[in-house]
Amino acid sequence: MGKFDGVLFFADYDDTLYNSHRAVSPENRAAIRYFMDNGGYFSIATGRAHRTFTPQIAKEQLVFNAPVVLSNGAAIYDYAGDRYLLESFLPQDAPRMLARLCDLFPALGFEAYHGEDIYVHNPNRVTREHLAKVGGTQILRPILDMPAPWSKVILQQDQLYLEEVQARLLSLWGDQCEAIFSNPYLLEVTAKGCDKGATVDKVAGLLYIDRRNLYCMGDNLNDIPMLALSAIPFAPANCAQPVRDWGARILGHCDDHAVAQAIQILDSIY
Repeated sequence: MGKFDGVLFFADYDDTLYNSHRAVSPENRAAIRYFMDNGGYFSIATGRAHRTFTPQIAKEQLVFNAPVVLSNGAAIYDYAGDRYLLESFLPQDAPRMLARLCDLFPALGFEAYHGEDIYVHNPNRVTREHLAKVGGTQILRPILDMPAPWSKVILQQDQLYLEEVQARLLSLWGDQCEAIFSNPYLLEVTAKGCDKGATVDKVAGLLYIDRRNLYCMGDNLNDIPMLALSAIPFAPANCAQPVRDWGARILGHCDDHAVAQAIQILDSIY
């Protein structure tokens, strides 16, 4: 028996566990190992797809012992069993819908995720910076020529432009998809009902975790749905202002091992 038996902790990856230097600190890895060695379940809920998250496991010596939430809630992947437990896809007519949206907003950068492939249309500065960070080769192709189904799409531009895009997208197809910011320059589009909160809740159910023993940590708008489930919603000091305004408990910066700080708090509770 361990002090963290029946406790589940989900951390966002980029700018929460993965710091601004593009690394996971030894302090965070040690704290996660301590948490798991004492009975806790630890996992990651990320906007990254399987293709762009998996290389990080060896590179950053990541350790976790529960299924991972990928693609901003569109998938659950069990790395221990090397299989998807859940895959969700945008509607069959998503290419037509989003090609129309890109016609309305011609400055949009566009990434679509199909299987292990990343398809790109109209790449802009944000697209190039994003792909340089997450890795993975990309295939340049007109939207209507991209194979489907898609687990998610990322739309890219500056924040004010994307806010207009988000409003138009949801007014036209809000009954079919989610559109939420993962940072000011990336608008993530997934199937309706697929967000980090809904999918973290599914993992908690698979592990028979009582909601009182579920903890989540994240830095941006796309993390709020899972923070809303958390017994204590943790956020690093570098979090987006809406997360701060929402009422998350603010810890240190992601560069100061914020995940380890959250585990220290759990250590004092249990």
